[in-house]
Amino acid sequence: MIQFERFVLDNGMKVLVHPDHTTPIAAVNLLYDVGARDESAGRTGFAHLFEHLMFEGSVNIPHFDRPLEMAGGTNNAFTSNDITNYYESLPMMNLETAFWLESDRMMSLNFSEEKLAIQKQVVIEEYKQRYLNQPYGDAWLMLRPMVYQVHPYQWPTIGKEISHIEEASLDEVRSFYFKHYRPNQAILVVAGPVSTEEVRVLCNKWFAEIPNGEDYQRSLPAEPEQKEKRTMRIAREVPLDAVFMAWKMAPRHSERFYRADLLSDILASGKASRFYTELVQKRKLFSDIGAYTTGECDGGMFAISGKLVKGVSHEDAEAGVWEVIRDLQKSSMPDEELRKVQTKAESIFRFGQMDITHRAMELAYFEWLSEAEDINREIDRIKSVKPRDIGTEANDLLKEEAACVLYYESMG
Repeated sequence: MIQFERFVLDNGMKVLVHPDHTTPIAAVNLLYDVGARDESAGRTGFAHLFEHLMFEGSVNIPHFDRPLEMAGGTNNAFTSNDITNYYESLPMMNLETAFWLESDRMMSLNFSEEKLAIQKQVVIEEYKQRYLNQPYGDAWLMLRPMVYQVHPYQWPTIGKEISHIEEASLDEVRSFYFKHYRPNQAILVVAGPVSTEEVRVLCNKWFAEIPNGEDYQRSLPAEPEQKEKRTMRIAREVPLDAVFMAWKMAPRHSERFYRADLLSDILASGKASRFYTELVQKRKLFSDIGAYTTGECDGGMFAISGKLVKGVSHEDAEAGVWEVIRDLQKSSMPDEELRKVQTKAESIFRFGQMDITHRAMELAYFEWLSEAEDINREIDRIKSVKPRDIGTEANDLLKEEAACVLYYESMG
C-alpha cells in the first residue's frame, strides 16, 4: 500500500506527498496535462518540442542541469500523446534545489530565437533518426492515421511533419507555453524522507506566487466506429518483409484496458505465448512477432507487429495471425495460461514500485488519469480479469472489419 497525502495550492496546482523514510533520496515529479493530442493539426510536435525547451534555462537559471548536478541529482522527462512529465531525484538535504528549478521554469521560461532554433534542430534530427532513417521507423507514422481519422492520436508525439517544427515561430511557442504549462495544469509529487508540512512550506515558497492560467477546456473529436478493414502497402529498403496490424481499443481507465493488455501478453509475451509457439516455432511464418497496447487515455492502439521469414507472403503471414486470434475467440481460455500472464504483470508492477522515482511518477500519473488512490487498486484490477473476459475482449476488439493492416515490403 502506497501512502500519500494531497493538497491544492490557491493557483490550482495539485500536490501529492509520499513519505518514505527508508531512503535518503527524494524524488520530485511534475506532470503537465498536455500531450500531442492538445496540438493543432497544422502545428504538431509542440509538446515534444517543449520537453526539450524546458531544459534550455529560465530567467534566473541559465542552465537547468548544472545546479541539479552540483546538488547530486539527476533528471529526465518524457512526452506522450496525453501528458508531459519531468522528474528529478536528488539527496534529501538538497530537495529545495528541485523546487527552485521547477518553479523557475514554470514561472518564466527563457525564450529566445537562438534557443528555439537549437531545439528545433535537435527535434528535427531526432525525427529523421528515429522515424525516417531507421528500418521500419515510419511504420507508426503510417499506422496512426489509419487507426484515427479524426482524433489527434492520428499523429505521434514527434509530430506529423517536420515542417510543423521547422516553421514554428517564437510567438506560437510562447503561446503554447502560457496555455499549457501553468500551475493549474500541473500535478507535483514529492516522495522521500519528507513530511507533508515540509512540502507545503516549500510549495508556498516556490510555487504559490505563480499565476494560474485560463482554464483549458479540452474538446476532442470522438473517433467514429470503424466498419471496414483498412490496408496499406509500402516498400522500403529494409532487410525483411513485415506486417503491422492495429485496432483502436478502450480507454486506459476502463476495465476493458486490463483485459486487452492481458490479451496482448497471452498472444505474444515470451516463448510460451501463442504467437511464438504457433507462428514462429511451428509454422515458421515469422522470425519474430509482438503484441502490445499503447494505453492512451481516450483509447489507445492494440498493435501486432512481426517480421516475416524470407519467402513467406504477407497474405500467408496475416492469415496465420487471424487463425491464432480466431482460435482464441472460439475456445475457452485455460485458467493456468491467464494466471501466468497476470502473475507476470503483477511482478512488473510491484518491481516498479521499489524505485522511489518510479513511485512518484506513477502517483502523478494515476492522479491525472483518475485519482492517485487507484495505484493501490491496480493489482486487484489485473487479477479481477477472468478467462471468459479474455475471450469476450478478443471477440469485441479483434474484429477483421475494425483492423488496420500495413504490409511493409522489403525492396532488398
